[in-house]
Amino acid sequence: MRRGYYFGWLIVLLALFTCSDASSQTVNQELSNIFNELWKLDVNRLSPGTHYNISLQGKAGYIPQGSTSAVDHASFPLFTSVDEAKLNSITTYARFMKLLDNYERSTGVAERVTAEEVTENNSFLDAILETAVMKRAHRYLIGKGKSRSDQRRFKNQLNSMWFRLYHRDRNGGEDSSGFEHVFVGETKFGREIMGLHNWVQFYLQEKQEILDYKGYKARDNDVPNKDDHVLNVQFSWHGLVKPVASAFVGVSPEFEMAIFTILFLTSTEKTTTAVVNLDEYQLEMVVYRHGRSIGTAYPKLLSSNNRHV
Repeated sequence: MRRGYYFGWLIVLLALFTCSDASSQTVNQELSNIFNELWKLDVNRLSPGTHYNISLQGKAGYIPQGSTSAVDHASFPLFTSVDEAKLNSITTYARFMKLLDNYERSTGVAERVTAEEVTENNSFLDAILETAVMKRAHRYLIGKGKSRSDQRRFKNQLNSMWFRLYHRDRNGGEDSSGFEHVFVGETKFGREIMGLHNWVQFYLQEKQEILDYKGYKARDNDVPNKDDHVLNVQFSWHGLVKPVASAFVGVSPEFEMAIFTILFLTSTEKTTTAVVNLDEYQLEMVVYRHGRSIGTAYPKLLSSNNRHV
């Protein structure tokens, strides 16, 4: 009798857990729709096998946050080739890459922004605002009452969200920004890699032999595809190891700026997550708020090509 009683409660608890887990994975259809519109408009997205090639190699193992070493399951870089002429021929990429050396890597070290760097920020924003991707994102935000129709005001809004400096380490000066964290990467107290969710920066750091790809991350019996546009990976950078990082691959900087801007501006929560279906992927989109600016933003791969990962 007692065994049956406990077994019955076990079934109830399992059912509740399953329902809770399922509800947490409810797809946000509105965001899925607008993100897929932006995906189709992203004419500057590079094609795997044509504009770049990757070598996934082995599956990386578990390591705790703050580790300085990891077993290397990849003998070669993730990016075996990238058409740099193509990158440099596209205005948004070319201006984006000029921003990647504008930051102090370590938190606690105050950023010093030069007049030249301000000009580079403005030039990049001007370039992405001319793309169909960002124009559509702007119209969507106007419709939601989250942005004004005046493009100068929208540019100021983007600048504040992404480039305004703030304190990540309270012991130092203004040492971080949303753009630096998400697209460039930074280190915390010299013990932890933070951010660095951009594929172009990943490639450039690999090319300079500063970043070392350790292997892909996936659940048991799952192997990502070399043509995937979203990956979970493990890597070392400046003597530290990031246990797992997720990033889009091949997409344009304006696409990433657009989707994370939408997610940020359409929510007031400190942490915003949304499950979306984007092309052939199911993703959990994550944005952390740092006051009126972006703290971090990244995609978390849930499934691809009907694979549960």
